[in-house]
Amino acid sequence: MQLQQTQLLEETLWQAVLNRDSAFEGKFFYGVRSTGIYCRPICPSRRPNRNQVCFLKSVQEAEITGFRACKRCQPQSEIVPITAKILAVCRYIEAQVDHIPTLSELCSQVEMSPSYLQRIFKQIIGVSPFQYADALRSQRLKQRLQSGEEIADAVYDTGYGSSSQLYEKAPKQLGMTPKTYQQAGKTINIVYAIAPCSLGYLLVATTEKGICAVKLGDEADKLEHILNQEFHQAQIVRDDYTHKDWIQSILDFIAGDVTHLDLPLDVRGTAFQKQVWQALQKIPYSETRTYADIARNLAKPQAVRAVGNACGANPIALIVPCHRVLRSDGSLGGYHWGIERKQKLLTQESKFLKDDSNT
Repeated sequence: MQLQQTQLLEETLWQAVLNRDSAFEGKFFYGVRSTGIYCRPICPSRRPNRNQVCFLKSVQEAEITGFRACKRCQPQSEIVPITAKILAVCRYIEAQVDHIPTLSELCSQVEMSPSYLQRIFKQIIGVSPFQYADALRSQRLKQRLQSGEEIADAVYDTGYGSSSQLYEKAPKQLGMTPKTYQQAGKTINIVYAIAPCSLGYLLVATTEKGICAVKLGDEADKLEHILNQEFHQAQIVRDDYTHKDWIQSILDFIAGDVTHLDLPLDVRGTAFQKQVWQALQKIPYSETRTYADIARNLAKPQAVRAVGNACGANPIALIVPCHRVLRSDGSLGGYHWGIERKQKLLTQESKFLKDDSNT
């Protein structure tokens, strides 16, 4: 019955698209898989094949799932005014490459009070304006240090008032001193191992503090290449025995023999990313949540897109179970290591649930 209702609803939406029915304006959007573009129902473009079309509830859902806005009907113009203002604040912050704008400076751009802007910005984006700007500044600094630029020049040109200000933040933002980061982790020792599994190959990389990366792929060589690109001057060695117990625990998890992983970690991310990753670790085995669920659980219901981005940036697959997060319509959504692997993991976990109910 539910399937029939869904099909009936989609047929209604499809007819609205065919008829360019303005009565549905703002109520839904449609994406075209073959082009990767999403449109308003009244879009004047030539109608796509029905089998290439999916229906989306919002601009945010469309962009989280990877669709680009149509240049003809400009669906982004349907974003509510307050969200548009917050996005304008983001664009303004991004343009100020030599300093972090003050709250009063941002307020003058969108005619909001400081307290209201601070509150609404955090609700929609997931972090405060300062945290957003600080993360951008850190990212620009990383890029310039990696390019070999002098540390002093990179520090001042990216908006740090002094080198001491940066060094106070360095352990948190860079995970190491600027000099070490400039050398792409040259003084860091990373040990990794690769093992075959039902998902292809598993790569687990560790530092002296814990696991820093868990990757999945079809070819061991490609996984090694990705790791070496990320830490291209670190001391990286392969050793399949040093942390054999950790690797076996992850392999047991993939096989469905264990349902929880409690291993030492050494991962870095923004404050918001860490909040999301911690929320994902609380999702029980064999259960799923939506991106919107996670955003609400973090008391940031407007930060659905930011949640999706944090899932995509998860450096430790499986341990942080981003495979348990779905779209609001129940479809799988994306997965950094391939949608087929996500489906296999969810199938494995649902099998455990069925077996448990039969005992």
